[in-house]
Amino acid sequence: MSEIILHTEQLTKRFSRRILAVDGMDLEVPKGQVFGLLGPNGSGKTTTLGMILGVVSKTKGSYSWFGQGEDYRLRKKIGAILEQPNFYPFLSARQNIMVHSQIKDIRKPDTDGLLKLVGLYERADDPFKTYSLGMKQRLAIASAMLADPEVLIFDEPTNGLDPQGIAEIRKLILDIRDMDKTIILASHLLDEVQKVCSHFAVLRKGKKIYSGSVADALKDTNTVSVASDNTVLLVQTVSSCPGIVSVERVGDLLKMQIADDWSVADINKYLVEHHVPVNYLQQKNTSLEEKFLEILKENENMVSPAQSRVS
Repeated sequence: MSEIILHTEQLTKRFSRRILAVDGMDLEVPKGQVFGLLGPNGSGKTTTLGMILGVVSKTKGSYSWFGQGEDYRLRKKIGAILEQPNFYPFLSARQNIMVHSQIKDIRKPDTDGLLKLVGLYERADDPFKTYSLGMKQRLAIASAMLADPEVLIFDEPTNGLDPQGIAEIRKLILDIRDMDKTIILASHLLDEVQKVCSHFAVLRKGKKIYSGSVADALKDTNTVSVASDNTVLLVQTVSSCPGIVSVERVGDLLKMQIADDWSVADINKYLVEHHVPVNYLQQKNTSLEEKFLEILKENENMVSPAQSRVS
C-alpha cells in the first residue's frame, strides 16, 4: 500500500456567514502522484492549497502531512508556489536563488543544478527583469526546490503563459515527477491536467464532486461511430457483436462504446465478416474536458446556487 502524503478530512473554510469557500473537503494523495485540483475559477482550489500549507486558517476539519498531522515543521518537506513569482528585478537568477537560499537557511544550495533543471543555466547571470513570464515561473520552481522537498505544490502553474511556456512548464513538471517527487497542482486548464496528472479531484463551489485517476476517468470512453447503406443489417449485426458494450442510434449513425480488449480494427473486421457494407467508421477518444463537463452536469444540483464562491 502506497504511503499517504496528504490526507484531509472535512476540511472547511468559511470567510463569513455568506461565503463558504471550501465545504467538507476530503482528499487523499499517495506518494508519487501528480494530483490535480481541477475546477472553474471560484471553486475553492487556491483556498484549499492555502489551508494545507497553513497560510489560510481553516474553519474546521483537519489535514495531515506524511501521516504526522499539521506540525508546521513538516513544511520543510514541501515546496510551494501559490502566487506570482516574486524576485528582485535587478538581480540575476543565480543571485536571486542565493538570496532565497539564505532566507530558507539552506547553506549549500545546488544553484547550478537547479538552474540546469529548469532550463535557465544559460541565462543564469541575466537580470530577472529581462525574463519572460515562463522563465520567471521556472525560476520560481527552482526556488521551491531549494530544500529538495518531497512534495511540490503549484497553483495554476501555466496561468498566463503562451503555448511554448505551457509546454516548458509541462515538461518540467514531468521531469520533477520522475525525480520521485509528489506534485499537487491546481488548474482550470483541463488539457494540461490530462497531460501531466496521474490523479485528480473536481471541485465545484467549494465541494469535491469527483476524485480518481485520469486513466480511470477516461476508461471505457472509447466510442466508435459507424454507418452503413444497410442500416437494418448493421443494427442486427452490432447487437450480436461481443466487443460492443452499448449502442446509441442517431439517425442512420450508430455510436458504440467498445470493450477494452477490442479496437476499431476488430469492429471493422467483425462487420466485414458479417457482410455489412460500411460507408462510415470513426473512433473518438473522450477527452478530460468532455469528462469534466459530464461530471459538472451530473452534479449541478449538489450545491445550492445561493452559495457564494471565492477562489
